[in-house]
Formats: sequence, C-alpha cells, structure tokens
Amino acid sequence: MQKMGTDDGRGAISDTESVGSERVAFSGPLSGPLSGPLSGPLNKRGQRKSARFNIPESKTIAGGSATDEGYVEITLDVRDDSVAVHSVKTAGGGENEDPEVTLLAKTLERRGSIGSSVIRSASARIRQVSQELRRLASITKRPSSVGRIDRSKSCAAQALKGLKFISKTDGGAGWGAVEKRFVDLTANTQGVLPRALFGQCIGMKESKEFAGELFDALARKRTITGNSITKSELKEFWEQISDQSFDSRLRTFFDMVDKNADGRITEEEVKEIITLSASANKLSKIQEQAEEYAALIMEELDPNNLGYIEIHNLETLLLQIPNQSSVRVGTTNSRNLSHLLSQKLKPTKESNPFRRCYKKIKYFVEDNWQRIWVFVLWLGILAGLFTYKFIQYKNKAVYEVMGYCVCTAKGAAETLKFNMALILLPVCRNTITWLRNKTKLGVAVPFDDNLNFHKVIAVGIAIGVALHAVAHLTCDFPRLLHASEEAYEPLKPYFGEHKPPNYWWFVKGVEGWSGIIMIVLMAIAFTLATPWFRRNKLKLPSALQKLTGFNAFWYSHHLFVAVYALLILHSIKLYLTKEWQKKTTWMYLAVPVLLYASERLIRAFRSGIKPVKIIKVAVYPGNVLTLHMSKPQGFKYKSGQYMFVNCRAVSPFEWHPFSITSAPGDDYLSVHIRTAGDWTLQLKTVFSEVCKPPPAGKSGLLRAEGMEGDNSPSLPRVLIDGPYGAPAQDYKKYEVVLLVGLGIGATPFISIVKDIVNNMRAKDDEEEELESGGVGGKGSSHSKKKNHVFKTTRAYFYWVTREQGSFDWFKGVMNDVAMNDQKGAIELHNYCTSIYEEGDARSALIAMLQSLNHAKNGVDVVSGTRVKSHFAKPNWHNVYKRIALNHRESRIGVFYCGPPGPTKELRQLASDFSRKTPTKFDFHKENF
Repeated sequence: MQKMGTDDGRGAISDTESVGSERVAFSGPLSGPLSGPLSGPLNKRGQRKSARFNIPESKTIAGGSATDEGYVEITLDVRDDSVAVHSVKTAGGGENEDPEVTLLAKTLERRGSIGSSVIRSASARIRQVSQELRRLASITKRPSSVGRIDRSKSCAAQALKGLKFISKTDGGAGWGAVEKRFVDLTANTQGVLPRALFGQCIGMKESKEFAGELFDALARKRTITGNSITKSELKEFWEQISDQSFDSRLRTFFDMVDKNADGRITEEEVKEIITLSASANKLSKIQEQAEEYAALIMEELDPNNLGYIEIHNLETLLLQIPNQSSVRVGTTNSRNLSHLLSQKLKPTKESNPFRRCYKKIKYFVEDNWQRIWVFVLWLGILAGLFTYKFIQYKNKAVYEVMGYCVCTAKGAAETLKFNMALILLPVCRNTITWLRNKTKLGVAVPFDDNLNFHKVIAVGIAIGVALHAVAHLTCDFPRLLHASEEAYEPLKPYFGEHKPPNYWWFVKGVEGWSGIIMIVLMAIAFTLATPWFRRNKLKLPSALQKLTGFNAFWYSHHLFVAVYALLILHSIKLYLTKEWQKKTTWMYLAVPVLLYASERLIRAFRSGIKPVKIIKVAVYPGNVLTLHMSKPQGFKYKSGQYMFVNCRAVSPFEWHPFSITSAPGDDYLSVHIRTAGDWTLQLKTVFSEVCKPPPAGKSGLLRAEGMEGDNSPSLPRVLIDGPYGAPAQDYKKYEVVLLVGLGIGATPFISIVKDIVNNMRAKDDEEEELESGGVGGKGSSHSKKKNHVFKTTRAYFYWVTREQGSFDWFKGVMNDVAMNDQKGAIELHNYCTSIYEEGDARSALIAMLQSLNHAKNGVDVVSGTRVKSHFAKPNWHNVYKRIALNHRESRIGVFYCGPPGPTKELRQLASDFSRKTPTKFDFHKENF
C-alpha cells in the first residue's frame, strides 16, 4: 500500500543500538541465484538477495524440526541508496511468506548509503532482523516445516503471485466444473468447444478477449490450427493453466505475448498485450497510451536496443515488482507488535448458546444504546397516550354502544396527534445542526439518525391511521347504525336527535371526507417515498415512469401541507368532543408547525438574498459535475458538512443535498455532483451547454472558468442553503481517523483531507513563528485556539471506485497532499475495483506498468496521480488490523460514506476489533 509523505513513521534502530539481551550471529552465506557475500559491484537497478538465519534451539517452537525450524529466510532488495526487507519465511515453510512476520521485519528497514558501507549497513540490519525474529519465534506458533525452499524459486514465486490464471483451489479440483460446463456448452456443437466459448468454459466469462488470446497461445504450443478444441485438448489446456509452478506460469504468459512463437517479444506484441490487459480491466486511458507504455517496457528490458526481449528479461521485470500488499508500520513497541501479530483477531464462537445470546444482546446494547433509549422513550409515550385515551372513553356513555372499538379508535387518534407533531422535528435541519454543534445533547441523542427516526415515526403514523380508520369504519359506525333507540338516547348530543339513517351519512360529513382524503394523500406520499419508487428500482411502463424517481418523491411529500390543513379541520368537527379546549390537536401541532414553517422561511430568505457566483464548472468522466462557487459572507462550515443546492433553470422548487468538497480555509465553495437521477441529469445538461473542451493541461471532459460577475449572463443561477451537520464532521474528536468513501461517497472526506493538511501547515507555521521569537498578534491567538481544538494528527483515507476516470475528480487534491504532507499525516489508498485482484494474470501487466512508470515518473498509470493505486476491493479485515497495530490503545474514528452494502461489514469489524484488541473503533456512517 502506498503511503504519502517523506517521513515514513517507522521506528528505525540505530546501527550501534543493541536489540534484546542476546545477539544472534549471521548463520550462513547469502544463497540463491545471487549467492555470495553482500559485496562487490551492485547492479544499477538493484539486486534481491536471500539469506538464512539461525534461531537458537532453545528459542524454537515446540514440535519444530531443529534443522528447518531453526532457520528463517529473508529476501532483501539492494538498490542504489537503500536496503529493504522484501519477504521473511521459514526455511522449510513452503512457498508462501508469512505477511505478519514480514510486516514486523519491515519496521527495521532504514535508508542508508551503499557504496563502501554496504556490508556494514546490511549486516547490521540483518542482525537486527534476526534478533527480533528470534523473539517473535518464541511467541508465534507455526506448523512444522517440511523440506527446504530453493532460493531462486522462492524469490520468483513471491513475484509471480501476479500470474495466476487459475487459483490453487480451482486447479485440479476444478476440472469437474470445467468438464460439466464443456458438456453444456457443446451440446449443439458436436462435442467441440469453439474459441468464443473458451472463456466461459474455464471461468473467464467476463474476459472473452483475454481468454481468446490465452486459447491462441495454448493452441500455438500444440500446433492446433482450428478455432475449436475437443474435450481431451481442453483438459490439456486446463492442466497447463492450472499448473502453479514457476516455469509453467511464466511460460504461459510469455507465449500469450509472443504471438509468432519465435521466442522473442517485439514492441508491437507488447503493445497488443497491454491493450488486451487494459481492455480486460476496463482501463480506457491505458489503452489510449498503450504505445507509450510499450516503449517504456522496451526501454527497461531492452537497454541494448535489440528490438526484442526474451523470457529471462520478462522474469527480471516480474522480480522487480514490489509487493502491493506490503505495508509500513509506525513506531510501536516491538514486543506489543509481536503479541498482536500472533493473534488472528477472529471472534471466538461461544459454545454455550445462552452465553452466546447474552453476549450478542450485550454488544448490541453497547453499540446502539443511544438509539435504544430514544426508541423506548418514544414507545413509552405512545403507550401512555393510547392507554390514557382508551380508559377515558371506556368510562363514557358511547362505550355502551360502540364498545372497545371507540376506545381503540380514540387511543390511536391520540398517538396520531403526537406523531404528526413529532415527525416534523427530525427534518428541522437548522435546529438539529444547532443542537448538534452548540449543545452537549449529541452525547446521548443520535442526531445523525434524524432521517431514520423520521421514517420510524412515519411507520407509527401508518399503524395509527390503520387502527383509527378500521375501528371507525368497520366497527364504530356499524354498531351505531344498528343500536336501539333506547341505547342511542345518550348519544343524541353528539350525533343529533335522530339516529344516522345509513353509512353514507358518516362518509359525506366533514369528519368522513376529510379523513378519507388524508388517508389517500398519506398513502401516495408514503408509497412514492419507498426505495423502490424513490430510487427508480421498479420497471414500469413508460406512461407511468414519471411516478418514480426523486421528483415524484419530492413533490408528493409536499402533500403534507394539505394533510395538516385537513387534520386541523378534521379535529374541529369531532363527533364526540364539542368543547374547544378539549380539542387538543392544535396544541400538539402548534410548536412543531411554527418551528418548521420558520425554518423554511429562514432557508428561503437566506438562500435568496445573496445567490452565489459560479467561479468554475467542470464535467468529469463518470458523469460528475463540479461547481466552484464564491463563498457568501458569513458562510461558516466544518469539513464533512453538506449544503442544499437549487438551480432555477432546472426547477425553482427543488433543493438537493451535496457534501461540501472545499475546505473551510478555502476562499471558495465546491461540490461534486454525480448524475444519478432526473434532476442531476438536467443540471449537468444545463451547465454542459456553457462549457467547452478543456485547454491543454486542464482536467475534465468539459470546462469553463473565469465566469465571475456579470460577464456571463447565460450562466444558470445557483442558490445554496446550509451548512448542515453530518456524521463526518465529528472527525476532529479523534487523533486518528479511518475515512472510507465508495465512489462519489468520497466527497465529504476530500474536504476533511484538505482541512487536515491546512491545519497541519498552519500549526507548523505557528511553531516556526514561535521558534523565531515572533510575537503573535490577534491572528496568532485565533490560530492557536483553532489548532488547540484540532486533535486529528493521522488519517487513513480509502477511496474505492469502479471506474478509472473517477480518479480525475480529485486528482489535484491527491497530488497536493502527496507533495505537501511532509510529516506523513495522511495515507491515501485508491482502489480501482474494475481491475482484477492482485494475483490474477489479467492484471499482471498492469502491475508491471504501474511499478515501472511510478519509479520513473512518479505517476500512477491507473489514477494519473502521485498516489499508487491498488487493485480490486480492499481487505477490510487487514485494514483494521494494521491500524490496530499502528495505534495500540488508541480510539479510532471510522467514517464511511457510500452505498449501504459495505456498512454491515465495516461496522462489524469495528465492533470485533474494539473487543479483541486494545484499540477502540467508533463507527459512523452516511448512506445515500
């Protein structure tokens, strides 16, 4: 993983410092293809050397062989100015290194001069590593080893993790599934498999072109000239591509590139395989630059300009690829690291079902106590109101005629009054933001769950409406119609001298039609607010398509104005309550309605009095529109907050929320808006009309700049409203934060990353001023106060996206952090999930290109930034584990923004690691 900054944070140990109470000497010459003592001239591009170290028998693990267990193998990268640990393995432990031991060993890396001091510096580091490994060996428990690894094979196998056509688990055991697919696919082809179906048959369904080239390479090797193969030939193909040996995998990959089978690869053939690999991984930009990258590979592997490269040159390139999964560990006590590394940090399953259930309940309460007490309080209030009204009507004369039906109806009505008032409070955004920022209530009240609570109350309203309406329409009214004259006598003051003649009498009255209309309007609003309609998940006929989407949800939700008006009218014309002071509906609604109405008026006044000016517009790949706006006077916000945007050229009434991507210290406001619905699509279209293709050196597909003032009358007018509180704004409460953004969900964290860099820079300037003896004035006092409340000193930012073009959205921010984060406070990790995971042959050449281009130009071929990208999805367990190792006994703030999918895993891992390690993780999420 790539860590930005010049200070890597590793706890290096000086050459003269003794580590541990005993010393363990070097136990054998460097061996393998580069065997011999670590001296002599060094290759310009560096070498990789392996050595074995003896751990005394008294320190070896019980049950281990004295011969095999007593040795470990360390592979070092020796380059112009550094000696770096590449991998650490037991001498007889097979071909797989232990990543946790390597993780520990890499803490001992330290840059130093090579030249004449190579032997001294390398041997000093070797002694340090061997001593630390001896200590670790007494704690960790490893299986006994069998045999000894060939040094050359070991080193190459480490690099060739990127050339797996078929994984080990799918090797020989996978033939049965392949054979079954062969039978199904050749049912109509007389028992032969066409080339076009080869990929589907072997499990490369999504990479037909790559599978086709693999088919051609295997066919050339066996002089098969046709475009189809038999079952026996397929089995031969399968045996070769599932072979996990060093030579077989390297030869197969070489044959794919060497299309004329002459044992040499030309630049044109390299270009073709680059284009093929880029296509398989959906990397359009690499496809466009395939010729440039092919020249880069030839420059590296063909320094004599022979015009071709051979298989040993390709092997050299593969051996130089750094292990992307390697990480760097901060300064932490090595004993603590050893102890933590020996733990797998997996939850242990409780055998006793009662204890297991108790623990689940306990953990659930610990994680959700804020939500629980609010929910229980709400249910308690509803139960109290229902019981109060139920008993009240049970003691009235109407009970003799209508029975428990009227008690149920009136009890439900009382809960409805309360819920109809309460449902407005969670959407009073200004009030919630004020309470969140200015009071301590956030400790006990989960303000971030305001919309979820709004939905819960809506469910309560739906239940209350159902009870009230059903009890009246199917029970109360029929019983009243069938009551005797004698029984009806006490009800004359409420329903008149004469008993209602029929059911229609109730329906046509004000109470009847107002109630029915309210139910219909509520049903419409509730239905269109469900995810199926709001997110366009239903496939409806084109004539009904307008009933779905955000617009339908937005406008239908404003039917509540009519609902509240009808609710007041409904309560005035009550059958069974005539005194005005007993008609309590208005008492419930007065304060919430006034508060909500005031908020809407304030928002309208605040946003309309001073519209923002557009400074810059850009349209990026992935249908993302960026707006840079002037900052209104007095507009103060925190990183992680959001604001509402309105464009009257699209709709005069619609306001949509977007995270603010600029930092509070910037002199502008910015938002990144991804096209995900009808409103955002129209907004992008409106602004695209005023944009042009960007000039050379500028990013984006379309762009327009310098449009302040009245010089651009055609520019759409934009209004903003905010800022409003969001979960991400609480990052300042933590010294260490883990920020996880999926796709456009990275937007709130871009502001946070920029803010951290700005604050660290301000803090450095302040310290320099104090060191120089400068006297701080009013501005310095403010700066001190600001930095005092800014606790965050370390941030891990993981951005996961499907498309290569997405990295253009924040390219400037990534490069700025890479260049200016001198203290290494921020780790940036970009993941592109369209690329096949590390270890897949389809991404092997991309990894080679990435390594070469980043080493030569300092730019990543995937993201186009200084930040090196990772392939496929992150292993979140390893991410949490590494942070737990780096920050023992710390409290980490975990902030996630994106689709709901990964939320459960990230929350569960935060919970598990908080209970299994001394590091505590507080999880916060924001879904869209």
